[in-house]
Amino acid sequence: MNLKNTITNLPQSPGIYQYFDKNGKLLYIGKAKNLANRVKSYWLFTPTLHPNPNLSQRIVKMLEQTTELNYIVVNSEHDALILENSLIKQLNPKYNILLRDDKTYPYIYIDNAEEYPRFEITRKIIKSPDITYFGPYSVGARDILNSIYEIAKLVQKKGSLKSKKLCLYHQIDKCLGPCELAISKERYQKEINLATKLIKNKKLLLKELQKKMEFYAEELRFEEAAELRDRMDKISRSEIKSEIDFASNENFDIFAVTYHNNKAAVVRIFMRHGKIISSSHDIIHLSEGYDANELYSRALLDFYKDQKPPIIAPILIAEEFEDLELIQKHLSHVFEKKADISLPQRGKKKDLINLALLNAKELLNKTPKNSEEKLLQEIQALCSLEKIPYRVEVFDNSHMAGVATVGAMIVYENGKFDKKSYRTYHLEAKDEYAQMRETLSRRVESFSKNSPPDLWILDGGATLLKLAYEILHSNGITLDVIAISKEKVDAKAHRAKGKAKDIIYTQKDIFRLKESDKRLQWVQRLRDEAHRSAINFHKKTKLRLDQESKLLSLHGISAAKIQKLLNHFGTFETLKELSLEEISTVLSQKDAKTIKNFYN
Repeated sequence: MNLKNTITNLPQSPGIYQYFDKNGKLLYIGKAKNLANRVKSYWLFTPTLHPNPNLSQRIVKMLEQTTELNYIVVNSEHDALILENSLIKQLNPKYNILLRDDKTYPYIYIDNAEEYPRFEITRKIIKSPDITYFGPYSVGARDILNSIYEIAKLVQKKGSLKSKKLCLYHQIDKCLGPCELAISKERYQKEINLATKLIKNKKLLLKELQKKMEFYAEELRFEEAAELRDRMDKISRSEIKSEIDFASNENFDIFAVTYHNNKAAVVRIFMRHGKIISSSHDIIHLSEGYDANELYSRALLDFYKDQKPPIIAPILIAEEFEDLELIQKHLSHVFEKKADISLPQRGKKKDLINLALLNAKELLNKTPKNSEEKLLQEIQALCSLEKIPYRVEVFDNSHMAGVATVGAMIVYENGKFDKKSYRTYHLEAKDEYAQMRETLSRRVESFSKNSPPDLWILDGGATLLKLAYEILHSNGITLDVIAISKEKVDAKAHRAKGKAKDIIYTQKDIFRLKESDKRLQWVQRLRDEAHRSAINFHKKTKLRLDQESKLLSLHGISAAKIQKLLNHFGTFETLKELSLEEISTVLSQKDAKTIKNFYN
């Protein structure tokens, strides 16, 4: 069925629609309350099928490339919203705007129902009758918590009360010692009140930490002083400075989006008890144009997800957007009460919006002209990539004669390695091809939680490149992939900087660039970092396996039997979970009992 027939025969039902180009690449995912009406609004049918010129330049450009349309019918417009958001995060279509900030923000909480309560960190609602929450915190939650225990004389550890004996914390005057001493609830409450005051007032907290730091420095306790200095820096960076004073206990979540040229900024500000407690932002590269509706929708959906937040605050936004009513209905369902979303026009609420927009514009101005921008554009042109590779994932595997087989993924974004996003995998596959299949497949499975990047780089040749595309296509994902293989001289691979004549493979071409070529050096640098990560993880895994093997050997299980078990079951982790009967299928009943007793 051709495109025109598909469009004219669409059902009048809620659902999502997907546009594809002539090569089967996914261009765009949209949702609709009425599929027929929504999709038809994109097109004019006479004299021939062509895009509606009244649409944005970005959408017209997308429609001009469209040759195929698929759709999925769902029960409601709300279901379409959720499915659309999920698929965009997993498949990262070319003309949709992807917001990668999908983390859950932590809160500090205290359970006042406990006899001697203490402060903890959570990312979800705690089931207890008398909980007080503080947050959310974009950064610095753990630093604030640690600082509280540095200043207030609270029970420091969960298990301290169970011991019924005074510990080191009491000796160094960091705990009142209610585990053994008769500390009244009134006396302990004074420490709770102090901690609460410090959590709510960061200026006061930083002032107290400054005093502590100076004391440690005078006592020549420089390591402790340096730790407090670093902690103060993190706490300071967690908020936007403002002179706005609400003189009330009002709470607000503020969202603002703005753009300039090919970048957009999303700013979130969290006000609690009339004070701004934290903020966060994202810079998004707009390869195919700006869409306020997509960015606001994505920012709200990704922040609140489908989990009721510990603190539900009224939401302030900087501008109206098309799906506002639909997002409000969704959040009302999540909050289990009507979501309060408003666009302030005057007063202090408007001042908060202006503050968010001011910071968003400042972020766009401050974002440096990335020194790699030109290089990335050259790599895009050389390798015929769909997108400029701002975010890249690089893969390598490592093992020793089939033992301690691991995979590693490193992440490179905006000119630096994003080490928090690195991932390592224990692998069961024995050969290089199967190992890469296992590594890439496991990464694809996680796309729903951690969206795909702009580019994959593999440490390997044309065979592994083809494998990667097969895995992606079988999952309906369009993602650029390149591979880099080491040149072999006399059957030996050379990695030496300045001497390696590595080969770059793309879907269409093979490149043998000069050693001095900046594009080659860029790919080599990323490949070498992935190789380093894989090797380090392999060494740690091998050391641990050797230690377990030695312990098993001491219990009478020979190295040959251990290898037989690993060949059959894959890893020691798997072995720990096996039943006596399962182990007995490989070794004798006696050996199986020895192993079970060892792990128990």
